[in-house]
Amino acid sequence: MILCKWEQLPPELQTEDVHYYYDILNKKRFSLFLKRLFDIVISILMLIALSPIFLITAIAIKIDSPGPVFYRQIRVTQYNRQFRIFKFRSMVQNADKGSQVTVKEDSRVTRVGRFIRKYRLDEIGQLIDVLRGTMTFVGTRPEVPKYTKQYTSEMMATLLLPAGVTNLTSMYYSDEAKLLNTADDTDKMYVEQILPRKMYFNLKGIEEFSLLGDIKLMIMTLLAVCGKGNDKKS
Repeated sequence: MILCKWEQLPPELQTEDVHYYYDILNKKRFSLFLKRLFDIVISILMLIALSPIFLITAIAIKIDSPGPVFYRQIRVTQYNRQFRIFKFRSMVQNADKGSQVTVKEDSRVTRVGRFIRKYRLDEIGQLIDVLRGTMTFVGTRPEVPKYTKQYTSEMMATLLLPAGVTNLTSMYYSDEAKLLNTADDTDKMYVEQILPRKMYFNLKGIEEFSLLGDIKLMIMTLLAVCGKGNDKKS
C-alpha cells in the first residue's frame, strides 16, 4: 500500500486537517507496505478456501430473485476515487433507487438476502476488492459519493487509505439499521447523527494504525460474526 506524496493528493485532501493524519501515516510507510502484502496473501487464501460458499451463495441468489449475483454500487475509496464494490446482492434489483441506507426489516431485502446479511456473507465478495487494491481488510467502510460529498475537512482524512471491509465502527454500530428504523428521514439521521460518530472512530483508527492492530480487529470481527450468528439461533 503506497502513500503518495503530499503534493500528489487531490486538492480536496490537501488541507491542514488532513495533513495531521497524513504525517502520522507518512511515518508508517513500511507498515503500510506490509499491510498491502498481508491483504494480497490473505485475500488469495480466503478466496480459495471460500470458493464453495461463493458458488452456493451465487446459485441461491439467482434462484431466489431476478437480477445479478453481485451488487456493484459505486463507492468511494483511497484519494476520493470511485469504484464499483463487489457485494453479493441481498436486495431486490434496483433497490438503491430509494434510500441508500438500510433499516431493520427493510422490505427490499430478499429471503436469501436476510440469511446472507445475518452471517455477513454478502460482504465476502469484497475479498475481490481487497485483492484488486480498491479495498483493504481494515479501514473506513466505503461510502457512496452522496455521503462523502458531505464530509467535513477532517473526515476527508479517512480517504488517505483504501476503504475497509471492517473497522471499529463495524463493531460499535453493528445494529445501525435498528437506529435508522426509528427515523422519519433515514438519510438525514445518518448524515447528521450516525456518520459523525462513526467518523470519530475512523479517524482514531488512523491515529493508532498498526498492522498488529488490524489483525486483532479482524479476529474480533470474526468472533463477533460467529457470536451474532449463534445468538440469533437461540
